[in-house]
Amino acid sequence: MRARRRLRSRDIPNVIALGYSAALRGIDAYIVRVEVVGVPTTDAGIHIVGLADRSIQESKERVNAAVRSCGFLFPTYKVVVNLAPADIRKEGAAFDVALALSVLAMDEQLDAARLRDIVCLGELALDGAVKPVGGVLPAALGVKKAGFSKFLLPADNLPEAALVDGLTLYPVRTLQQAVQVVLGLSDLGVRSGGPTAQDDVEPIRYIEDLEDVCGQERAKRAMEVAAAGGHNLLMIGAPGSGKTMLARRMPSILPAMTRNEALEVTKLYSVSGLLRHKSRLVTTRPFRAPHHTVSATALAGGGSLPRPGEVSLAHGGVLFLDEMPEFPRAALEVLRQPLEDRSVTVCRASSTITYPSSFILVASMNPCPCGYAGDRLRGCSCSPHAIRKYLSKLSGPLLDRIDIHVEVPRLSYESLARPGGAECSAVVRERVERARAVQRARLGGEGCNALMPAKKLRDVCVLDDASRSLLAAAVAKFHLSARAHDRILRVARTVADLAGSQNIAAAHIAEAVGYRSLDRSFTQNGL
Repeated sequence: MRARRRLRSRDIPNVIALGYSAALRGIDAYIVRVEVVGVPTTDAGIHIVGLADRSIQESKERVNAAVRSCGFLFPTYKVVVNLAPADIRKEGAAFDVALALSVLAMDEQLDAARLRDIVCLGELALDGAVKPVGGVLPAALGVKKAGFSKFLLPADNLPEAALVDGLTLYPVRTLQQAVQVVLGLSDLGVRSGGPTAQDDVEPIRYIEDLEDVCGQERAKRAMEVAAAGGHNLLMIGAPGSGKTMLARRMPSILPAMTRNEALEVTKLYSVSGLLRHKSRLVTTRPFRAPHHTVSATALAGGGSLPRPGEVSLAHGGVLFLDEMPEFPRAALEVLRQPLEDRSVTVCRASSTITYPSSFILVASMNPCPCGYAGDRLRGCSCSPHAIRKYLSKLSGPLLDRIDIHVEVPRLSYESLARPGGAECSAVVRERVERARAVQRARLGGEGCNALMPAKKLRDVCVLDDASRSLLAAAVAKFHLSARAHDRILRVARTVADLAGSQNIAAAHIAEAVGYRSLDRSFTQNGL
């Protein structure tokens, strides 16, 4: 048997190629150095180090096939690739283009010096096509923050990256085009100018409108208060009373998103791979409605390599939990931190990541297991013990974080058959935006009453004697916690803002206390 010929050092280019790519950590990106060197050994192939996951390890075969398909030579000696910083785990196929270009530069098929001022992102197909990837918007922001001005990316991701101004973007569809860009033989460069007029956040006409809902004026009023102050809302009513129909119309009465909100939501959806590649800013407020079988990890976010959960995908919009008591207890309890802090922290042994999760929680539930307790049209078949057990599925600390509980009764036939005349969402949204403007002037930034700091609560929510006596009686009667007391004050402040009142009156406190119907149910059922 003939012995294999040992490669000599002079057969291998004495070049250490250095390219750049980007990786995600949470919703932010950092620059990854792709260091490539040839090693004199008979063990040919690519060896990747730097805490690369399996998807990156598999890129060895994709890069090999893509390089050969595009007419370039692939090294027949051992190639060692280091993805630095090497102490942070990396995943995904977005390093393919940077890896292929760095290998070609190391093999002296293109000038290695030309790679040192450009960041490359993209997945390679076996035929050399460059496929779109997720997380391009945060990657573009990371490229700019790191001081680079050139960004090579898949052509389908161009609209997303163009939201970041000050970069020269090179949208490519094949590895050949990427090589031409690096060699300076291409005129594909596009100067990004940031969000343009077509990205301006304007009020959007929603298909689902409040004027479609017959009756339920009290529930609509509760929705308006919740939208105006950013308060969480729980609707309690029999099956078919319209809870889901109302909840789906909540985004239509929320204020238009600001540019900062739209950018942050777009980053979250880009990282999650939910952003359509030809879309730009996400300008509609998210509405997320996970099934009641959702796990705690899917709701809060996480995984071995953390990804945003439903509470983060609802950031800036609405998280709707239909039939809330049917959700797993563990899943409901993970809501406590994001409802309080407006962010969720995912802890892993290798890293700790915080995702934004400032959303309005809209939940629905039946008053009892059969759903007809207190219904005027149909009797309830549940025992008091069954009702207590059903209501106890929601913990006190979780309910304390829901500002408004409102009953949604079933409507009679006469109410359903009555001609329209209900307010449309646009009219309600105008009142909500006026109230939000008052709150921004009072709290600064994009603040709302639901996020009012405790230090400001006593200064902003000053009560007269009548209001103070009414609130004290409610706290004593319903055994309310200190948190529930403060939330009543915040809701009353929102009611006053909608009324254009500078001070909180007894009527505003009375309406806020009236939105604690579940506290009354707990008191009546001895819970």
